[in-house]
Amino acid sequence: MDAINLRRRDILGIIGLVALGGALLSPRHVLAASVSSLSSTEASAGLKEALLKGSETAVNLLGQPGGFLDNAKVRIPLPEGLKKAQAVLRMMGRGQQAEELEVAMNRAAESAVQEAKPLLVNAVQTMTVQDAKGILTGGDDSVTTYFKGKTQAPLAQRFLPIVSKEIDKLGLAQMYNQYAGQAAQFGVVRKEDANVQQYVTRKALDGLYLMIGEQERSIRADPVGTGSAILKKVFGSMK
Repeated sequence: MDAINLRRRDILGIIGLVALGGALLSPRHVLAASVSSLSSTEASAGLKEALLKGSETAVNLLGQPGGFLDNAKVRIPLPEGLKKAQAVLRMMGRGQQAEELEVAMNRAAESAVQEAKPLLVNAVQTMTVQDAKGILTGGDDSVTTYFKGKTQAPLAQRFLPIVSKEIDKLGLAQMYNQYAGQAAQFGVVRKEDANVQQYVTRKALDGLYLMIGEQERSIRADPVGTGSAILKKVFGSMK
């Protein structure tokens, strides 16, 4: 009986050691150890460079002609209420106006997104060392989430007047706003889609953060490919 108990204790002890070893070597612990081996200066510098590279590339891609219109990932469709009414608009001879509005919406987003760069750069410059280490140990979209938290509200304020300037030229947009506003009160149209200008502003921001996210994932996946020594060291330590 004593031999059996001894063997049982040995087995339980081995199981305990394996479990403890698994916990100590879990991805989270390894990641924390890798990041802690970096100096605060390195972590901050690497992340700031990633932020600047990612945001600049995203703005440049979206802020050119066709940046939204020709990119299926971010192209802004007509609001749902207008999409449902397209067949009726064609019957009324206004199908072309709907097409023109969709083009104008995307052109407006392309113009507005160029205003993002100064605010994105400011978000980088004001980032603390604590922010940097927290982002590095976060998920694959932690950089994008940081940007969103810092810039979404002020960017919306900058985007809206630029979008409005382009959209207000089209009578169909004004007509849609008038009827969609009423329809939203009865739940026929979503409130967030009841104003074309605000709808485009929101979609333009969604597209911007989506592209920043793609750049972030690209840098995390291949920091060597960026040609930056500091990015290689910082993000390479997280592999």
